[in-house]
Amino acid sequence: MSQPAEKTRQKATGARGNGVVAGICVAFFVGMIGMAYAAVPLYQMFCQATGYGGTTRRTTQYADRVLDRDITIRFDANTSGVPWDFAPVARSMTIKIGETAQAHYTATNKFDRPSAGRATFNVVPEMAGAYFNKVECFCFTDTTLQAGQTMDMPVVFYVDPDIVNAPELKDIKTITLSYTMFPIEANKPVAAAPVEDKSTTIPNTAETLGG
Repeated sequence: MSQPAEKTRQKATGARGNGVVAGICVAFFVGMIGMAYAAVPLYQMFCQATGYGGTTRRTTQYADRVLDRDITIRFDANTSGVPWDFAPVARSMTIKIGETAQAHYTATNKFDRPSAGRATFNVVPEMAGAYFNKVECFCFTDTTLQAGQTMDMPVVFYVDPDIVNAPELKDIKTITLSYTMFPIEANKPVAAAPVEDKSTTIPNTAETLGG
């Protein structure tokens, strides 16, 4: 093969190789972006399924047994940016492990127009999150309150009897269920615009005072 023909073949081979490498890089980049967008919902699903990080488990099944052992559930509530009064009706209740119970929170919109909120939740101690099961909860959906409206927010739950088989939790006496209410950004109240100061300041000089 002549030298010009050989050089032409080498260039063509190199171009194909560069194209393959570029294609792999683009595919990798697109895949990384997709994984980044999927990471948050997948992490939330993982937490709700396992109780990781103190996230309570969402369930549609009730405990298959009730133990003759009491446990106290404490309730906590706070807000972050939403103009609501949000609090538990009762600060605590004592139930049997495995017993299905219902607690209530209330929320009042103190703003002069409708606003929407979304609740996040966890339990303390964190390891108990895997055994704290919610059957029904206001935190499963977003909530919109009209100006001045007060809403009852129930949560139905039970503590899985298997909690007594966990070495770190076998002697547990108290679990705290905590909610934080955040505004939904699309309905977040807008701060009032500052009032324009139209007053006129007269300089304190001898000329203006007539001196």
